[in-house]
Amino acid sequence: MPERQPYQGPARKLVLAFDIGTTYGGVSCSILDPGEPPVISGVTRFPATDHVSLARSGEALQESVIERAEDEEWVRVEWWKLHLRPKNLASNHVTDQDLPPLPTNRSAIQILSDFMGYLFRCSKTYIQDSHVSGPEMWGSFENNIDFVLSHPNGWEGPQQTQIRRAAVLAGLVPDSPEGQARIQLVTEGEASIHFCLSTEKTAGSFKQDQGIMIIDAGGGTIDVSSYYMTTSPPTFLPFTARNQIACSHVICNEVQRTSISPRNCLHFGA
Repeated sequence: MPERQPYQGPARKLVLAFDIGTTYGGVSCSILDPGEPPVISGVTRFPATDHVSLARSGEALQESVIERAEDEEWVRVEWWKLHLRPKNLASNHVTDQDLPPLPTNRSAIQILSDFMGYLFRCSKTYIQDSHVSGPEMWGSFENNIDFVLSHPNGWEGPQQTQIRRAAVLAGLVPDSPEGQARIQLVTEGEASIHFCLSTEKTAGSFKQDQGIMIIDAGGGTIDVSSYYMTTSPPTFLPFTARNQIACSHVICNEVQRTSISPRNCLHFGA
């Protein structure tokens, strides 16, 4: 794997990367210490702590949870992320009427903020539990946390504004220019190519002017990104800069609804 450069910041910092998809979600984290190369790891435990997070976790299919949901009249929310989609993409044949409706007391931005808050709490617990003197370690960067938030290709200004708003509602950052500076947005295609570049098996195979196509086939959307490599300086550029092949974003059809995972469904009490 290509060697990462040491972190040049003046103080310890935590970076959390959230990937909240249509059907699945995940978190990567890196504790940055000055002078040390970054080490990236994944958060692997997502426990249920209340009836809302219980529905987000992998425990949602347990019989006891299903019975509780029926008794307490929880409202199932699925495919909610697609309500945030831009309406001018090639997939604009999909309308809000084609998607499961949102609850009357919750917007898509509020649901996204709920997920962000849940992933943040899981990340905090995981880091504290998996390190020696975990609470003390957390305290060393609690006020110095940056967030990397991914989104589908083609999600531009309006959608990015909604994502940033959700981060504020979730309490990840304050509603200020300083708070917004701690958020970095990245397309899922760009995140994928960075992952390829960090993997030893693929990083050494790229050549001058060679093209690469990234296909992110998710449960609810498919993103296709095309890049080519230059060596002076070494960088990857979108094909759109040279021959009008655009990055694309497609919403999957009705048939794929059967693959929805409970991990990305929310339930709200009546």
